[in-house]
Amino acid sequence: MTGDALTDRILLSAPHMGGGERDLVTEVFDTNWIAPTGPMVDRFERDLERLTGIGHVAALSSGTAALHLALRLVGVVPGDAVWGSTMTFIGGVAPILYLGGVPVFVDIEDEMFLIDCDLLERALIEAEWEGALPRVVITTDLYGHVVDAVRMRGLADRFGFAWISDAAEAVGGYRDGRHAGHGADYAILSFNGNKIITTSGGGALASPDGEAIARARFLSTQARDPAPHYEHTTTGYNYRLSNVCAAIGVGQLTVLAERVDRRRAIHALYRELIGDLPGVRLSPEATGMRANRWLTTIRIDPATAGTDREVVRLALDAAGIEARPLWKPMHAQPVFATARAIGGSVADRCFAQGLCLPSGSAMTDADVARVAGVVRDLIRTA
Repeated sequence: MTGDALTDRILLSAPHMGGGERDLVTEVFDTNWIAPTGPMVDRFERDLERLTGIGHVAALSSGTAALHLALRLVGVVPGDAVWGSTMTFIGGVAPILYLGGVPVFVDIEDEMFLIDCDLLERALIEAEWEGALPRVVITTDLYGHVVDAVRMRGLADRFGFAWISDAAEAVGGYRDGRHAGHGADYAILSFNGNKIITTSGGGALASPDGEAIARARFLSTQARDPAPHYEHTTTGYNYRLSNVCAAIGVGQLTVLAERVDRRRAIHALYRELIGDLPGVRLSPEATGMRANRWLTTIRIDPATAGTDREVVRLALDAAGIEARPLWKPMHAQPVFATARAIGGSVADRCFAQGLCLPSGSAMTDADVARVAGVVRDLIRTA
């Protein structure tokens, strides 16, 4: 569904196949490689290594699974502090609890919703004085914006924490010529159905450490030791990506550059059509960044726009257009009511004002204009 007819619902980010995926899946069926491992999984991993420039990749069932394995490989044990951006999807923090870690949520900067590195550095200095540095810091490349890897690598080396880059939303995004996640100890990728490319459901764990990724593959297949029977000296998980899903991923990677180009063009068109409205802000790009623009977001300041993001969201819904608020900050989630937060007011304001607009790469310019028209009409008459 693309929304070409006014009766069609425009979805936020629908899957967009390139055509070659069907042939690759047929190849899997023809060779009967339906099991959780197989040649398409190997091929997908090699393709991801080339894309990201990160030396080793394990293809997994989800980005959440990848984060869980990364935290285990780092050695997180009950009581360890794990800091991370407060504005993220819950799958980007829930695995902390799987291992008994203690989440601490750090506020974001106001423009691109990335972890506030200045605030993070000040908090790390204070934690060092107190002898309470985190074991891990997780950054989140929200909506395809890419964190400053040079800055983060420097902080990780200075303060001795493991840096996990949650690049689940930033596949195909770059900063200073390096793919999202490059430079981290571990990078998390996602290929969920609504991502910029998809394997229907899936993810990957990437690292420059080959031994760690070999260990991740072992743990992701129930930690079965070499033996003719089932022998286990530790517990593992059923986290491996299937060969069928990997075939879809191999095909999707061939059109990734086109998908990024189209989403960036959609963002540019939104900027042209509604960027001049009073009280409306679109996220910029930092110098050296090439965001994948997975989702175009707007901020609506009620004092200037005369309306708020919820009124706009409901008007879009009534017009057959899917939109959603930005991620609700983790420090404001009931499940984390007792967690420590470092700042949080910026994320709270962004959540209150922020709205994700339909950004799927199959959208036409007419679809974008239809979305923008609802926003313009509402704010113009507010």
